[in-house]
Amino acid sequence: MPDETPTNIWKEIITTWDGADGHSSRSKTGAVVLMGEPKDGKPFTSPMEMLLAGLAGCTGIDVIDILRKKRQLPVEFKIKVRGNQKTDSFPRVFTEFQVEYLLWGENLVAKDVEQAIQLSEEKYCSVGGTLSKAGPIHSTYRILKPGQAAD
Repeated sequence: MPDETPTNIWKEIITTWDGADGHSSRSKTGAVVLMGEPKDGKPFTSPMEMLLAGLAGCTGIDVIDILRKKRQLPVEFKIKVRGNQKTDSFPRVFTEFQVEYLLWGENLVAKDVEQAIQLSEEKYCSVGGTLSKAGPIHSTYRILKPGQAAD
C-alpha cells in the first residue's frame, strides 16, 4: 500500500475494458466515465479530452466557490477548454492550453471574476498546476447578460 499522509494522498480510478472499443472508469464514489476513441458514432470521450474536462471541472469548482463567497454567483457558467496537441511524433502531448470562462449575470463585478479566476489558476486548481508543466495555460473571460448568446 502506498504511503498516505495528510501531505501525500493517493487518488484512484479503476478502468475496465468493455471488450470492444471502450473503457469505463469508476471512482471510489461510484462515478463512471466512458472513454475511447470517438468513432462510428459511439459517445466516447478520448483520454486527452478527459484531461481538458478535468481542467475545466477543477477550475470551475474553484471559481464558483470563490464567487459564491463574494456573493457574485452567475446565473449560468460555462468553460471552454482547448488543448494544442503535438501530432508529429509520439507521444502526442498537449503543448499549450486555452481556457475561456463564460459567465452570465446582471451585476457581476469584473474585478471579482478576475480574482476568482486568478486564485483558481495560481493557487487552488491542482489539474491546472499539473498541466501547466506541459505548456502554458492562457485564459480569458466574458461576462454576458442573461440570455445573451456567447457566439
